[in-house]
Amino acid sequence: MQQLLSNLGPNVAIMGTQWGDEGKGKLVDAIANKFEIICRSSGGANAGHTIIVDGKKFIFHLLPSGMLHPNSIGLIGNGTVVSLTDLIKEIKDLESMGLDISGRIKLSLRAHLILDYHKKIDAELENRKGDEKIGTTCRGIGPAYADKISRIGIRCEDLLDKDLLREKVIQNCTFHSKNLGLDLNAETEIKQLIDVLDQIKPLLCDTRFYLKNAFKEGKKILFEGAQAHHLDIDHGTYPFVTSSNISAGGICTGLGIPPKQISGIIGIAKSYTTRVGSGPFPTELNDENGKYLQDTGHEFGATTGRPRRCGWFDAVVVRDVVDLNGIDCLNLTKLDVLSGMNEIKIATQYFLDDTELFSVPTTRKANRKLKIKYDTFPGWKENLKGINKFEKLPINAQKYVLAIENLTGCPVKVIGIGADRSNLIYR
Repeated sequence: MQQLLSNLGPNVAIMGTQWGDEGKGKLVDAIANKFEIICRSSGGANAGHTIIVDGKKFIFHLLPSGMLHPNSIGLIGNGTVVSLTDLIKEIKDLESMGLDISGRIKLSLRAHLILDYHKKIDAELENRKGDEKIGTTCRGIGPAYADKISRIGIRCEDLLDKDLLREKVIQNCTFHSKNLGLDLNAETEIKQLIDVLDQIKPLLCDTRFYLKNAFKEGKKILFEGAQAHHLDIDHGTYPFVTSSNISAGGICTGLGIPPKQISGIIGIAKSYTTRVGSGPFPTELNDENGKYLQDTGHEFGATTGRPRRCGWFDAVVVRDVVDLNGIDCLNLTKLDVLSGMNEIKIATQYFLDDTELFSVPTTRKANRKLKIKYDTFPGWKENLKGINKFEKLPINAQKYVLAIENLTGCPVKVIGIGADRSNLIYR
């Protein structure tokens, strides 16, 4: 681990390279004790990181999962959207499990708020789409970002001016009720905000200034990604994406930091591919192999509980992310899930009408016509539990990892072989 981090520098980003659920939280937790500040820069409580420590399961949604370490500061940046009631519940749930996080949370004054009416709008709009549903978690993320872009959003700093807060909530509830035919109660929304205000005020901070000073003081900072690149609003499989920039560029805008302060980037890639919700998924398996991956990998969402769609590892997907984000190395997770399979495939190229494509097409017509070239590899039967060196992995597992390294053009420096924080092989 020490060699890995020394090569990446003091301020490291961890980001997903597929459609989320790659297991980012485990690596964050494993290395977070080497950093003083752990940051979230985008998204909301629709994300979910599950960390297992000594058989005990901790689930994080908005708070950085690196906060499992007692001396780390968890920072929620201006690029996020925050439901205060959900945040308080998350804090209480973690404290009930013995985690002391008092005084360790910094919430940006510029982060936008998710109110209950955003969740109602989210569910209503998703329902109206019928068979064209995006697959949103209905947590109000999209409508909150829509308000932000429409310049009617309510930010954390508005909590400090009760008259302005009341004015904005009434205006927004009136506006959305009229346009969507919903019965939104402004007074209920205002009361909910006022009721939690005393609990939230101590968390509020000018996080940009806080990070500026942290850099000057030479503190080490970890940027914890949520979801993954192919759900990025600009670079993902639009429109089946989230509502924020979750690629490397989003770290800078979502926290207010210079790009040059990110000294290294680790990409997280599952040893196969999964996706929750609707949208293109070229290597999806609707057969016994897909069912095996889902059952063996316990592929159900940490936030929603929804079953994840499963498929073969897609080198085109990961290679695209490596190139666009300048990823330095990969953490390949859940290699142990593949144990027991007779053969394993990797998608290596896409073709559309004899033309090679280098990213996932986003139109339905193109996806129906897409041709995929696969390389096939022999599987292995051995259980990987307890292995701590790459050279001790079954030879076929080693060949599979090296193939991924070659096909993505990125070195695999960390390999996950189990759920616990200790089940990691460093190369």
